[in-house]
Amino acid sequence: MPGGGTALPQPPLLPGEPAAPSGPGLLPEPLPGDPWGASPDDRRGVPRDEHPEVPADLERLLRPLFRAAGPDGGVAVAVIRGDERVVACRGRSDRPGERPVRADTRFELGSVTKTFTGLLLAEMAARGEVRYDDPIDRYLPANAVPGYPHERPITLLHLATHTSGLPRLPVGVLPAVAPRWFSRPYATFGPAHLLGALPRTPVRGTPGTQVRYSNLGCGLLGLLLANAAGQRYDDLLAARVCGPLGLVDTSCGPGREDAGGYRRGRRVPSFRLPALPGASALRSTADDMLRYVQAHLSLDAVPLPERADEAALRTALGEVRRPRVGRRRGGGLRLCLGWNQRGPAGAADGPGEAGEAVGGGRVGGVLGLGIGAAAGAGAGGVGAADPVGAADSDELVFHAGSSRGASAFVGFSPRAQVGLTVLARTRPGVRNTRGRALVQSAYEVLRTLAAQRGTASGAAAPGV
Repeated sequence: MPGGGTALPQPPLLPGEPAAPSGPGLLPEPLPGDPWGASPDDRRGVPRDEHPEVPADLERLLRPLFRAAGPDGGVAVAVIRGDERVVACRGRSDRPGERPVRADTRFELGSVTKTFTGLLLAEMAARGEVRYDDPIDRYLPANAVPGYPHERPITLLHLATHTSGLPRLPVGVLPAVAPRWFSRPYATFGPAHLLGALPRTPVRGTPGTQVRYSNLGCGLLGLLLANAAGQRYDDLLAARVCGPLGLVDTSCGPGREDAGGYRRGRRVPSFRLPALPGASALRSTADDMLRYVQAHLSLDAVPLPERADEAALRTALGEVRRPRVGRRRGGGLRLCLGWNQRGPAGAADGPGEAGEAVGGGRVGGVLGLGIGAAAGAGAGGVGAADPVGAADSDELVFHAGSSRGASAFVGFSPRAQVGLTVLARTRPGVRNTRGRALVQSAYEVLRTLAAQRGTASGAAAPGV
């Protein structure tokens, strides 16, 4: 992102982008009538044994994640292996070390929010309320449309796949946030500011021809979907996604912000960006994210309310993991609706390629870590994605997010029926090296889980 040679550190990703360790924890035994452990209302405050046993093989596999979070961090990991569901927590959710991380501790999701926005797009498309090829002009005031050649308009699908040509952030947002750099830099940037900035926003290239990671694009998608439905983004997401899936602690609002970053001994305020909540505004828990991942793995695994629009959400859960865009220089990377997908040929290289260095691979551009990512990260030509039937069989589907002092990774393999969520409180920093290491470790754990399940079932393990 542009920094212009000033001494200021890089701003956090768009929001809306411990002392002694505690023991790992398993989810409680299911209550009658609900395979998830309780009804959505009853799941709040369910007591958990803080010291149950985690399977020894899984404990060994997760150790790099706990180490990557750091000695003063806190992490909650949710794992799905076939019919097995485990939540393991370590560390503390606050700097003083008074609160251990639990399965219901809320973390900022950062750019993982984009997967929810993609699901919302698919759900509304399944209802017939919007279409993927709708031009963005349809849901914007006439005087708030970015300047670009209208013979090939920017569509909702372009926004969801980072092929719109829009920049990473809205024009003029950085000078406005500088005075509040270490507090809530985006809190005063509201919808009116965004609509005023859009006509001055440049569009690079022809929409649909290049991948350029854009927080603005995904955040704008959330705003347009809200305009189409006549509801606030948070309310729309609650009604269409979080409520039906039983995600009782997932929202854009402050709620119980139990985990957060600290700078110079003081709590870093949580993110606020009223203009673009669809980019990275959500907070959630390991419990909720386990349900969320399971819904993507098996459309029938999460009991949905019996109502007429249930079919739309079920259809959307299948649509979001379909590859829409292939990348010529992506090493097997494809873009779905809010998700990234990497095939077996490139699975060993790391989750992404441009933006931030992590181990032997590069992440940040398409992955969307936010902090420290280069302004041009993720730029690359668009190629045809593989046929859906072939591409959906054995790939890893994933996304990561980051904010000041928080990192998140969510991924799954439909074929291997494994899923992984990692939510962590890490030490804030300009380069966020702790968060990068954690994301790289999370990707490797997901790849190993998929390989183990593939080998156990007699199928070829992806990426090995």
